[in-house]
Amino acid sequence: MKEVTKEVYLKWYEDMLLWRKFEDKLAALYIQQKVRGFLHLYNGQEAVLAGALHAMDLTKDKMITAYRNHVQPIGMGVDPRRVMAELMGKVTGTSKGMGGSMHIFSKEHRFYGGHGIVGGQIPVGAGLAFGDKYNGTGGVTMTYFGDGAARQGSLHEAFNMAMLWKLPVVFIVENNGYAMGTSVERTANHTDIWKLGLGYEMPCGPVDGMNPVKVAEAMTEAIDRARRGDGPTFLEMKTYRYRGHSMSDAQLYRSKEEVEEYKKIDPITQVLDVIKDQKYATEEEIEAIDQRVKDLVEECVKFAEESPYPEIQQLYDVVYDQENYPFLPHKL
Repeated sequence: MKEVTKEVYLKWYEDMLLWRKFEDKLAALYIQQKVRGFLHLYNGQEAVLAGALHAMDLTKDKMITAYRNHVQPIGMGVDPRRVMAELMGKVTGTSKGMGGSMHIFSKEHRFYGGHGIVGGQIPVGAGLAFGDKYNGTGGVTMTYFGDGAARQGSLHEAFNMAMLWKLPVVFIVENNGYAMGTSVERTANHTDIWKLGLGYEMPCGPVDGMNPVKVAEAMTEAIDRARRGDGPTFLEMKTYRYRGHSMSDAQLYRSKEEVEEYKKIDPITQVLDVIKDQKYATEEEIEAIDQRVKDLVEECVKFAEESPYPEIQQLYDVVYDQENYPFLPHKL
């Protein structure tokens, strides 16, 4: 695994803090009705992304996930201002304002979405990996889904094909305990989701999803295996979300005391504790990081609010251009 240096810890702290504050701002904007529709926030799960990015090669690896998908593209290199604009339905957004919260997408940065169909991205991730194997790109696809999606039949079809063809894919279930609002204990007679890989003789196992170092270690091993041509791995990231499934979730299925217990192992706090213990940064330097993050989030909001909404014509421009049907001229 690439060494976890002082610079890595400082980057993890700044990145994860940005993701957290970005999502907190989205929650406030949602209450103000500046972000519409559904909104699924990532608070608490940041270590899963930070550790994975440390193990990935962002020049060729891909990522695909479900609809809790705002901060992943930022981690992959997408301008956070464009992500914020997309969430506010503006033309400067990643999908020109027509994807919204659940469908952030960037072909340029190899982030293949946010998908609204539960489990729908699992076979698509395997398909992306098939493309990489067929074309010999050397890339690996990180295919994320939640514990609720692990109960979808598409998972078994994708697992079977991925093992049969030794596809360069890493399947990652982010087990935050409750899917939409039903605990793992109530959805199956087993609670170790990673064991689903055993039926396909797929390398699999549990990972501490609140610790970016543990995530990076597991992801490095899985990515190396896939890149060698040895096929997929299935990892269960045991994590936790501090907010509800979406902003409309009353969270009646868990207690506030439980949430507070998990906050004691907050991934951002864990990284900050190491920075302080190892004296990687002074209090002034940490405060400077905090201020940079605050300023960037405000810049994202300003950019999005000042951006225009799409013109009506765009609805026609993004369908397709048909030469023998000239009545709707395309501008794109």
